[in-house]
Amino acid sequence: MSKSFEIILEKANSWIESNQKVVLATVIQTWGSSPCQVGSRMIVNEKGGFLGSVSGGCVEANVINECMELIKSKNSFKKIEFTILDENAWSVGLACGGEMAVFIEQINL
Repeated sequence: MSKSFEIILEKANSWIESNQKVVLATVIQTWGSSPCQVGSRMIVNEKGGFLGSVSGGCVEANVINECMELIKSKNSFKKIEFTILDENAWSVGLACGGEMAVFIEQINL
């Protein structure tokens, strides 16, 4: 396990111990240009706090929002895809031609 992932898990544990809900986001696929590789991770708490990175810029902001929506919806997981074919490609920062998929899941310790 990488040191950065160990730090992410320690922070997630800290948030959970303080009774916050936490979502783990993991890059599961990339195509073309992508700022983070497969396996990159980020955690997000119910207040919008986060640690780690799965992309950057507008994509990351969108992932944070999706994580917070997942907590509100009471669902346990979701796959999010960002493609250049979406009409939102420019607004989420994929104008460079890259595509990616991120898996988000609520975690409990």
